[in-house]
Amino acid sequence: MLIRTDPFRELDRMASQVFGTMARPTAMPMDAWREKDHFIVEFDLPAVDPESIDLDVERNVLTVRAERRLPSEGVELIAAERPRGVFSRQVILGDALDTDKIEAGYQAGVLRLTIPVAERAKPRKIMIQSDAQNRQAISV
Repeated sequence: MLIRTDPFRELDRMASQVFGTMARPTAMPMDAWREKDHFIVEFDLPAVDPESIDLDVERNVLTVRAERRLPSEGVELIAAERPRGVFSRQVILGDALDTDKIEAGYQAGVLRLTIPVAERAKPRKIMIQSDAQNRQAISV
């Protein structure tokens, strides 16, 4: 029995998983950092209509879904190199974040989410009492 092999088939499969295909794009680059009592997350979504962006939070999982549509019908594309279709990405948020107070804004092709740190996760001082009259504060 003869088996035909393609040495590049595995490379093509891996590339389509990482970079997506025209029918199923995967590119949604993200940056995340902390500024004082907030976490900031930014997603690059150039040429995406803000009305097509959908944000969902279920438990501690944030799902970002957006769609980049084709130009209007009747247009002949000369080159089509940018991925189009539905983009989706999930981010697991820690328990220390207040997911009820997420703020979102979209400007210049960047979706910016501001997520506050929950009050219960912020550092606080606890007073220690002892039999003596001396009280001492310990930072937690």
